[in-house]
Amino acid sequence: MRVGVLTGGGDCPGLNAVIRAVVRKGVQEYGYEFTGFKDGWRGPLEGATVPLDIPAVRGILPRGGTVLGSSRTNPLKVENGIRRIKENLVKEEVDALIAIGGEDTLGVAARLSGEYGVACVGVPKTIDNDLSATDYTFGFDTAVNIATEAIDRLHTTAESHMRVLVVEVMGRHAGWIALHSGLAGGANVILIPEQRFDVDQVCSWVTSRFKSSYAPIVVVAEGAMPKDGDMVLKDQTQDSFGHVRLSGVGEWLAKEVERRTGKEARTTVLGHVQRGGTPSAFDRWLATRFGLHAIEAVRDGAYGSMVALRGTDIVRVPLAEATAKIKTVAPELYAEVGVFFG
Repeated sequence: MRVGVLTGGGDCPGLNAVIRAVVRKGVQEYGYEFTGFKDGWRGPLEGATVPLDIPAVRGILPRGGTVLGSSRTNPLKVENGIRRIKENLVKEEVDALIAIGGEDTLGVAARLSGEYGVACVGVPKTIDNDLSATDYTFGFDTAVNIATEAIDRLHTTAESHMRVLVVEVMGRHAGWIALHSGLAGGANVILIPEQRFDVDQVCSWVTSRFKSSYAPIVVVAEGAMPKDGDMVLKDQTQDSFGHVRLSGVGEWLAKEVERRTGKEARTTVLGHVQRGGTPSAFDRWLATRFGLHAIEAVRDGAYGSMVALRGTDIVRVPLAEATAKIKTVAPELYAEVGVFFG
């Protein structure tokens, strides 16, 4: 039995822990061989591989990123993409494929498995924590910790200068990072994509904070939108999955707050720093368990499934179900933290 492994989409802490667990258990307990595909779906599309065995995964548990490389390649948008993937899997003698990724990567895996007969098992990865079939994805905890530490540091400089500091975090359609890090970091305003915000209300909260002799911190997800405006885009360029580049809502909001309140405002965009570096202990733990259960799913022939966290258990769910919709912040959960605004 030869198993292929790929990591697609944005990188995040914990990817290497999954790869390590898959290979260690697959080799030691089942006697499987492994092929690593480079740079997401580009690997099986172009036949780009790297050796993947126990020596190759030694020492990678605490490393961020992915030793296999990643990309946003969408084989469904490439001419003869499916045929090329199937031919390269045969050429490399790969019997099953473990795809580690988020909504887009696993969406491709679901199509390959459901419509084209490719033996795929999925592992959920996204710092946005927006896959509905799993309670948590690895990478999210690390991203929240990084954002929270940044907010902690920004409090001191905000109060030294009595400025408004706007912190822009990742979150295209879901505000989980903003919600968790904003609450943990003591932010005075948290803005998420699920709830359009009123700039005048934001300014009111900012003014209220200054009245108590403290400087406000505003945490805003990159996909958050004002009630009377649209999503702020970096440019109109789309990737192969149809996503435009976000970033800019923080800078736009800081200018609006400064213009309307007369208070000096500055922006910090955390960007890719949220994705990088050493994974947290929780993300190493979760990613390792996902890897162990993913190779078990291959052994059992449970193709077309994704491993998921439900409570403290790892379960299998259909890939089609896992990618059908994204998990967003419920209005009542967002309302809970409103007591700290202003």
